[in-house]
Amino acid sequence: MKKIEAIIRTSKFEEVYEALSQIGIPFMSTYDVKGFGLEHGSAQVYRGATYSVGFIPRTKIEIVATDDHVDDVVSTILRIANTGKVGDGKIFILDVEEVIRIRNGEVGQMAL
Repeated sequence: MKKIEAIIRTSKFEEVYEALSQIGIPFMSTYDVKGFGLEHGSAQVYRGATYSVGFIPRTKIEIVATDDHVDDVVSTILRIANTGKVGDGKIFILDVEEVIRIRNGEVGQMAL
């Protein structure tokens, strides 16, 4: 199993969420985050307001998926979240050693 963490433009979240739902992703966690990357030091327009780039609002998505679903998840995020501009985000893929469902103690893929 893998944990996929994607930091994307907040404006792209709804599209990414819908596309992931269509490929059968049953759950995900999302967070409002702030950060900066290569766009540091320039001015950005976000929802009609100009910001001096210190920290830019982004959305972080976390998904735990079986190994055979990782490529589908990553390719979906890449396809939908890409604008071709600096600041589109990053995807991180990490190994997950174990998953345990708290409600009934199921482990592994059964807990997903």
